[in-house]
Amino acid sequence: MTETITAAVLDTTVADGDGFLGTVPAGGTFRIVDLHGNQAVDTLFYDAADLDNRYSAMDTVREQGRAYLTTGSRLLSVNLDVLATITADTCGRHDTLGGACAQESNVVRYGEHTRHQHACRETFLRYGAQVGIGARQLGHNINFFMNVPLTVDGGLTFEDGLSAPGKYVEVRAERDLYVLISNCPQLNNPCNGWNPTPVRLLGWW
Repeated sequence: MTETITAAVLDTTVADGDGFLGTVPAGGTFRIVDLHGNQAVDTLFYDAADLDNRYSAMDTVREQGRAYLTTGSRLLSVNLDVLATITADTCGRHDTLGGACAQESNVVRYGEHTRHQHACRETFLRYGAQVGIGARQLGHNINFFMNVPLTVDGGLTFEDGLSAPGKYVEVRAERDLYVLISNCPQLNNPCNGWNPTPVRLLGWW
């Protein structure tokens, strides 16, 4: 990445538990920085010209032939269009199987006492409403920096993160995109190191 931080046209910090919605034009580069380490950043990508042409975890995993995302991964839509490409990754791998936390899934996994805890699905809906993204347009997301190992029987486990302070991932938009983020507030598993923290977003275009 040759662009300097001072040349960024986007430079914002997303607090723990908060969200972000932005537009990245085709050819633009978008960076997510894990400021304190061990923070899961739930992210969705949409074709800005067609919200129903959204990121597809299933098609992305199938076409690339591997479960995790890293440098070189092409992020495909439900129409098999390439929405974006990961062009740099100092963390090493990212999850796209574990999905986003929701109040309902929190109750199932962690108990009734978690019912009213904030969750990523609510953040997606709150920020997505600005451009017409509703429940029908939500699908499996990318969990940048999140460590979700596969078990030998095909299950998933949520483990301590692989990231560290200052680690980042960059994606290049292959078409005009909406980027929808929930900076995960999850407190019930180690995906955020039991302590959600802010992340920084940078963009060049």
